[in-house]
Amino acid sequence: MRNVKVFESVTLDGYFTSEDGDYSWAHEGVAPDPEFDAFTNDNASGDGELAFGRVTYGLMEAFWPTEEAAKQMPAVAEGMNRMPKYVFSRSLDEVSWANTTILKGDPADEIRKLKAAPGADIVIMGSGTIVSQLTQAGLIDEYQFIVVPVVIGKGRTLFDGVTNKANLELVDSRTFKNGKVSLRYARNS
Repeated sequence: MRNVKVFESVTLDGYFTSEDGDYSWAHEGVAPDPEFDAFTNDNASGDGELAFGRVTYGLMEAFWPTEEAAKQMPAVAEGMNRMPKYVFSRSLDEVSWANTTILKGDPADEIRKLKAAPGADIVIMGSGTIVSQLTQAGLIDEYQFIVVPVVIGKGRTLFDGVTNKANLELVDSRTFKNGKVSLRYARNS
């Protein structure tokens, strides 16, 4: 059975986006860091599959297939465009980003089917509503957070609506010179 993982940037005060959906804080005011860039490129070079909610998918689809993305972050753009992708949406009927499948059913049911099918691990990016639903259902095997050294005061947490306790075990941490910290947790059954 394959694993479902979450990869999220979060603020020091625990938000993945501001109240109005802005996440520019994840990229602003951070000094260049070749080690962090290599880490990002390495993450994008894998053979995983990606999953998004409709809103996050729209943001990703608008950027990663562009020439600007290829110029700014060529290795990441290549990986994002190459990997199989799933978008949870009841309203989309077609998409233009290569290698994308629309999943119209309940996210927990769809993820159960994907976990049982052969293939690579699935990484959910952004998509706070999906993350909270799958956390509530106990379907996420690993969480990787990039903690960005910024405080925004108000925003959305990834775990809005979660009422079931999720015990996690720290399996890896890494600090970068740009002040970002990677924390990787596995679900502790």
